[in-house]
Amino acid sequence: MRLGLHALGIGTGAHRGVIDAVAAAAERNGFATLWSGEHVVMVDRSASRYPYADDGKIAVPAAADWLDPMIGLSFAAAATHTIGIATGVLLLPEHNPVLVAKQAATLDRLSGGRLTLGIGIGWSREEFAALGVPFGRRGERTAEYVAAMRRLWSDDVASFDGEFVAFDEVRVNPKPVRHRRIPVVLGGNSDAALRRVAAWGDGWYGFNLAGVDDVAERIGVLRELCREVGREPSELRLSVALRDAEPGDVAALEELGVGELVLVEAPPEDPGDAADWVATLERRWRA
Repeated sequence: MRLGLHALGIGTGAHRGVIDAVAAAAERNGFATLWSGEHVVMVDRSASRYPYADDGKIAVPAAADWLDPMIGLSFAAAATHTIGIATGVLLLPEHNPVLVAKQAATLDRLSGGRLTLGIGIGWSREEFAALGVPFGRRGERTAEYVAAMRRLWSDDVASFDGEFVAFDEVRVNPKPVRHRRIPVVLGGNSDAALRRVAAWGDGWYGFNLAGVDDVAERIGVLRELCREVGREPSELRLSVALRDAEPGDVAALEELGVGELVLVEAPPEDPGDAADWVATLERRWRA
């Protein structure tokens, strides 16, 4: 079982020294991936329901520092050599897909092919409104954006004619390192999210699930959806973060086909404490 660490980009994890120290320590201690999520906008009083908590409220304070994940991960990549980096997740329909394709390929090239692009469709109407992006049909927008980005990554001269994005005979360089493709992993725990994974995703990042039983139920749904569209579930990269995970859950997750358990933790404020903090996490989960 690979271990991922979702600790960078928010609060204490938004400090440069902490990013450098945690990233380097995670690589030394055998973590597989550094994950960093995104919100461009937070609001003090949200009418939108956060889908990953029972009370519908996000735990991150609205006033907290929250780095752009592409920029934050570029610093993590510069402080390391082999560990994977992943957006977990980037809210793709809030962005111009041509720009995201360029940024992702740039980060993938500079990191030596270590980027996984984790994406989501978003849940905050207030955030979409602030960015001037329609909240409705964001799932369809996201699917088309990914198709357009894959075209830009694969073709020397790319054209695309869709409902939400169009371009004609353009060049976007550099190209991603691994066969001109960046893995696109989708967040979201709903049936609709899993349907997108089965239809066109490279993997699933199940976030803040209550426990192994919830993971098993969601993977069962995903496998059935894969059968409906003629895909092999084994093709998908499965990563999950559990709300109250215990080391004893690792074996059960492996049996379910989960490849990576992502630990969601807040790092220490002092970069000097990062090495011991990461090593303690690793020992607990490898024991």
